[in-house]
Amino acid sequence: MAAPKKVKGVFGIVGSVAAASSAINGLKTARADNDKLALLNALAGGIAAITGVLIAVRALRSGK
Repeated sequence: MAAPKKVKGVFGIVGSVAAASSAINGLKTARADNDKLALLNALAGGIAAITGVLIAVRALRSGK
């Protein structure tokens, strides 16, 4: 029963990495356009992506 949980954790990490990539692109665009609201949105997205990776890693380690 551990294999489906590991797959779920890996998908969580992959999703968080994709979100981080999107946040980085948003950050670059916001800096180029000097858009403070888009910059804040990109930073929040990056923080959410980091949190998602940490939660997925914790779940993989604990077996939950």
